[in-house]
Amino acid sequence: MPSDKRVQKIHHIHLKKHHKWIIGSFTSLILILMVTLSIFTYMIFVRQELHYKVFDKQINELRLETKSDIGSLSDGLISIKEELKQTSSQLGIIYEEFNYLKASVGEDFSGIIETVISSVVTVKTDFGQGTGFIIHDEGFIVTNAHVLADSFGGLAPNIRIITYQQQIINADFVGYNSTFDIALLKIEGSPYKPLNLEDSETVQIGEKVVAIGNPLGLQFSASQGIVSAVHREGLNGVNSYIQTDAALNPGNSGGPLINKKGLVIGINNFKVGSAESLGFALESNFIKESVNEISSKALNRILLN
Repeated sequence: MPSDKRVQKIHHIHLKKHHKWIIGSFTSLILILMVTLSIFTYMIFVRQELHYKVFDKQINELRLETKSDIGSLSDGLISIKEELKQTSSQLGIIYEEFNYLKASVGEDFSGIIETVISSVVTVKTDFGQGTGFIIHDEGFIVTNAHVLADSFGGLAPNIRIITYQQQIINADFVGYNSTFDIALLKIEGSPYKPLNLEDSETVQIGEKVVAIGNPLGLQFSASQGIVSAVHREGLNGVNSYIQTDAALNPGNSGGPLINKKGLVIGINNFKVGSAESLGFALESNFIKESVNEISSKALNRILLN
């Protein structure tokens, strides 16, 4: 009997050790799995971190490359734009030279008129109207002073400019030169296309010219003729006028007399009323002198070089 109890006790002890071993093995397995999982997770994290750094580096390289490409493309577009601008300018010069050539070898002033007429304006007051033309890209206009006179010989209060595009713009009076009957006006906006003045000392008798103006209210009319004489004495007693047979009528006053190069050689001023084909235009050198005198006094600056 005692012997049986001892066997049972020993067996019982063995069972307890076996249970502890199983439990210990299971715990160790769990720990191993957790360590393994931790190592695996860490490796995945490290790998992702490496991939992220590689990916971030590639993105930065791509960003720099894209930025460089955009910079190159922008420089290319600017270069193309400048080339187009130069080409356009060259085409414009070629077109103008073609018109000058056409006027020189024949009697066709159509190209010259097309080039300059947009710089010619109608000058209108409450008492009448005349012509003027733009002489500076900031909107300065030259005309005859008598065009701006009211019925008492004073300055008309309201001066309006009608452009070739039929825009009506109020004009400011800058000043005038009574000796040469020249007035200077200013309109807002810019840039405008001005007409350039020829050196009137180069004008030759017999050369072809065209007068542009608003005779009898017929806006932007052109009449062709020749230079009949130069340095004619005017009503001011100064030998400063070009005589031309181009038709001049009321409304032409203040308009430009244009040569075959599209340059202003004079400003149409008056005609002999009792005769035909006897018109007179103030020579361009006196226009320049008068405009600079007016602008120097009124604006403290010189407009024409």
